[in-house]
Amino acid sequence: MITDYNFIVIEGNIGAGKTTLAKKISADFNAKLIPEEFAENPFLPKFYKNPEKYSFPLELSFLADRFHQLNKQIRNRDLFKSFVVADYYFTKSLIFAGNTLSDDEFALYRRIFNIIYTSLPKPDLYVYLHLDTHNLLKNIKRRGRDYEKNIKAEYLEKIQNGYIEYMKQHRDEYRFLLIDTNKIDFVKNPEDYDKLIDVIFNKKYKTGINRVILS
Repeated sequence: MITDYNFIVIEGNIGAGKTTLAKKISADFNAKLIPEEFAENPFLPKFYKNPEKYSFPLELSFLADRFHQLNKQIRNRDLFKSFVVADYYFTKSLIFAGNTLSDDEFALYRRIFNIIYTSLPKPDLYVYLHLDTHNLLKNIKRRGRDYEKNIKAEYLEKIQNGYIEYMKQHRDEYRFLLIDTNKIDFVKNPEDYDKLIDVIFNKKYKTGINRVILS
């Protein structure tokens, strides 16, 4: 795989398949994978049970973990890898925090975020996998994580809207590729996976929001 991109981000809502896609790209095209390390976060199960109490420590812990991981992994380039692919970007912290924190908490959180955000490299391509809420819920149920079983459609819709709003606000800074994957299954169908690879690597995109619907 020859690509002009050095750093690609695969983003999406909970259950969109971003980690699966990032892993497949890494394996198939000799890319360095940066997966989000969230499984060991002690606040995550507590947050899903009691969001009001645990939202602030959860978001702060994610902020610290994401910055540490991205800052280390992106800067330490592997000369034997073609490019870097991550299944999240640092701005994810701001999007989720905006939907879970109170106004006062978010104001403080944003101040901390802005201090460290500018020191991170920006992705060359920011891919967003878009799935409707009912399909997200199907995927969440299928993978069977106990701490995700109480996620509501309303919460997913807020997160989705947060991503869309973020892309609108930063369309002059990033090359966004918003891919509607509602009518494909790139996990089970190799042809659908090839379609995704084609639109990600074989097309040219300008700075702003570039929309693609796959079927």
